[in-house]
Amino acid sequence: MSIESVKEQYEEQLMRRPNVTGVGIGEKGGKEVIKVFVTHKVPESSLRPKEIIPKTLEGYEVVVEEIGTVTAQT
Repeated sequence: MSIESVKEQYEEQLMRRPNVTGVGIGEKGGKEVIKVFVTHKVPESSLRPKEIIPKTLEGYEVVVEEIGTVTAQT
């Protein structure tokens, strides 16, 4: 399955988790990864199991990136 298909399959589910503001595709160490953008990172120990972002999806690494609060620009 392509990384684009995996992202599309899981995007809605990931967007329901706390602090998640976006999901995309990026690169890490020359490999494509799924990026999950959050307002701020939270220790896994502070989250309920269903709130934790998985480390991989369908064999693709998932990277959590803290980006702060997103606001619309005019």
